[in-house]
Amino acid sequence: MIKFTHPIIISDQLLEESKIFKNEQALSTEYLPEFLPHRETQIELIAKNISPASKGRSVQNMFIIGSPGIGKTASVRFVFRQFEEFSERVKTIYINTWNYNTSVAILSKIVLDIGMFVQRRGMSKDEIMEKLIEALKKSNKGLIICLDEVDQLIKKDEGAMYDLLRLNQYVDNPIGLVMISNYRDIFVNVEPRIKSSLNIEELEFKPYTIQEMKNILTERVKNAFRLGSLEDGVILLCANHAINKGGDVRIGLECLRKAARICEEENSDKIKTDYVKAVLKETGPVKLKIMQEQLQGVEKNLVDLLSKEEEITSTDLHNKYVKNFGDISQFGLTKHVKHLEDIGIIKVKESRTETRGRKWFISLVKRKVFK
Repeated sequence: MIKFTHPIIISDQLLEESKIFKNEQALSTEYLPEFLPHRETQIELIAKNISPASKGRSVQNMFIIGSPGIGKTASVRFVFRQFEEFSERVKTIYINTWNYNTSVAILSKIVLDIGMFVQRRGMSKDEIMEKLIEALKKSNKGLIICLDEVDQLIKKDEGAMYDLLRLNQYVDNPIGLVMISNYRDIFVNVEPRIKSSLNIEELEFKPYTIQEMKNILTERVKNAFRLGSLEDGVILLCANHAINKGGDVRIGLECLRKAARICEEENSDKIKTDYVKAVLKETGPVKLKIMQEQLQGVEKNLVDLLSKEEEITSTDLHNKYVKNFGDISQFGLTKHVKHLEDIGIIKVKESRTETRGRKWFISLVKRKVFK
């Protein structure tokens, strides 16, 4: 137990109930509202393609694309929540493939979510697959799996896709995949056996207009803040900034959250446009920070090294990596550098000189991100 040698003084202001917040969680990126404005058509189509599973019939696989922060994941989670609440014959499982990017990891998560125990280590893929098939036969439910950021799975272990697609060979339960990505061409180079089995319907999410963004933020404000807590013009200012920064709803939400923090620090009972203006410069694209937080292993180490450098040659980066984290081949490091470049976290610039030949200079992409 920690013992304090001096008394800790907490001001009465910190202990008071917030003057403005009703439910701060409503501004979180993980919060799923009861209503998703301007995505009714997309939600209806996703539900339509999944619904045959509730009658024991085949499901239409879907591929959902669109830029970050425009409701793709929220819409799928919304539909999944409805099926979990109102259909006893459908099991839905959401998987972010940043966190689960191998066959073993994905199959294990599915088995656990269905309710059957599986050891986290020491079991082969075939053993886990057997458990999953057993669990599906016992449940007699349709299974719908969402693979969010599916491009990560394809890059890390595209064979995992095939394992999921071939489940229908072993069980009568209808099984469907809903795949989400920011990139349209991710299936171009996958193995022919995977491509031929996909049978996907593509659904593109278009960016929000300024009025749609304003409506979305207005709905969140109703859930997050007490009535009358916002000065006129606050929502429009946040919505406009979100549109100017790529149309990501999360940017607008973060503007509101940061402005609310200033409001509380000022002990004010109303969020003012001046508070929003004060945070605009530090509130930018959120996707980059989310990706960085999800990195592991070599790629996380690389980003840590590059965060301390304006720019570095590939040779110097390799030397620093070995010094700080242990031995790795230049070829092995280059593969990780290429992946980080592909997903937009770093940039690689080639330089040619007559005397020294070619050099590659590597740096982090310079973008404002949420703090």
